[in-house]
Amino acid sequence: MLDAANAPRGVPAGLDALEARLRQDLGWLELPARPWVPPRHHAGQDVADVVVIGGGMCGLVAAAALRLLGIDNIRVLDRAAAGQEGPWVTYARMETLRSPKTLTGPALDLPALTFRAWHEAQHGPAAFAAMGKIPRGMWMDYLVWYRRVMGIKVENDVEVTLIRPETEALFVLETSAGRIPCRRVVLATGRDGLGSAWLPEIAAMLPPALRAHSRDKIDFAALAGKRVGVVGAGASAMDNAAAALEAGCARLDLLVRRPALPRVNKFTGIGSPGVVHGFAGLPDDWKWRFLNLVLRSQTPPPRDSTLRVSRHPHAHLHLASPIRDLTVQDGVIRLETPGEVLELDFLIFATGFRVAFETRPELALLAPHIRFWGDRFQPAPGQENEELSTSPDLDASFAFQEKAPGTCPALARLHCFNYPATLSHGKLSGDIPAVSAGAQRLAQGIARALFVEDRAIHYATLEAYETPELLGDEWPDRS
Repeated sequence: MLDAANAPRGVPAGLDALEARLRQDLGWLELPARPWVPPRHHAGQDVADVVVIGGGMCGLVAAAALRLLGIDNIRVLDRAAAGQEGPWVTYARMETLRSPKTLTGPALDLPALTFRAWHEAQHGPAAFAAMGKIPRGMWMDYLVWYRRVMGIKVENDVEVTLIRPETEALFVLETSAGRIPCRRVVLATGRDGLGSAWLPEIAAMLPPALRAHSRDKIDFAALAGKRVGVVGAGASAMDNAAAALEAGCARLDLLVRRPALPRVNKFTGIGSPGVVHGFAGLPDDWKWRFLNLVLRSQTPPPRDSTLRVSRHPHAHLHLASPIRDLTVQDGVIRLETPGEVLELDFLIFATGFRVAFETRPELALLAPHIRFWGDRFQPAPGQENEELSTSPDLDASFAFQEKAPGTCPALARLHCFNYPATLSHGKLSGDIPAVSAGAQRLAQGIARALFVEDRAIHYATLEAYETPELLGDEWPDRS
């Protein structure tokens, strides 16, 4: 971790000084802790203590938190190419992050690891003060730096095809790079980490060439001169609408089911360390009530994102306009709402994500045994919510739990550090504000479990320890 010899050439002097400060801070804090987990082997291979699937922000901060606690026998896998992990330079299409630039994000309580420290080291305090919000490409640059200075080796272009429980204490991962035995697995797989992009059933009435989900790779240049529709009222809908407009589409129609755009981001109103650390301690009915209120209110698109769309005179907002029918004739989409009929050349569905284990082949052996909130919790009348019902019911360390006790004990070693963990833990595993708190909770839970599992080895080490504190010559001979 923080090996100055591995710094790339051309690192700005200010950044070099920042990295020296970070090394000093870690040294003063005696971090990372020395490795303490006993090594294991299986079938002639070294066993990883933890494999983190996903090298985006959540995967990086999870790996860093584990390493700081002395759990360094870890592997981080990502199916994307280096520098393409997460959404930031792929399907995220906003100009800037939505979070305030001053949030500490994945810094793990280390001031020199914050985005602000990284930015000011290169551009100075005045430039940081003048910046509105963080450009998303710059955030990706920061994460690449974060990975380097925290010594996190991401194995790119590696896809996990199956997580197989091999023994009571061991998984074997089938991957595109071979078999990997490990004790624990962390799923840091993002918004769609337990499922996929969700499309309404009516989308199937269109051929794939005429539609896309906002999560898809979209050739916006090919939409120049075309009539484009976007379904949705959230941030992703605005971002994709803006991308189409800026690519030169002839007309943009934004279709919203609600009679008005949501205006208030409810969770922002109670943001505090109390929420970060207290949400997991709420009774189940209160957890449900909090998130059900947020989901029903919906999160508004950011003002800047909305203005980015509305400034184009050929952008049209259609409120109270659910899709009633879709047909295609001669390559033209005919879209019918309760109030009008539109003709479009391409339709983008910004309709979010859903938990859908059938779309995750790597979980095929484990998914039938995973317990959802809907398996054990009945909300009060009027509080029903299908999205919350399909949230995984996680333990205190983000681990899955069994639907039927005893049917799949391996689930206690599989941790869900992605967006669907929200109902169990709060917003600690998908967004920037509290991701460090989430990673520390995850890492501490894994450290506790590894020590308990290896208690016999640690006890034997304790028994065998014979390094004396006193050498026998401390007390003078007064005879």
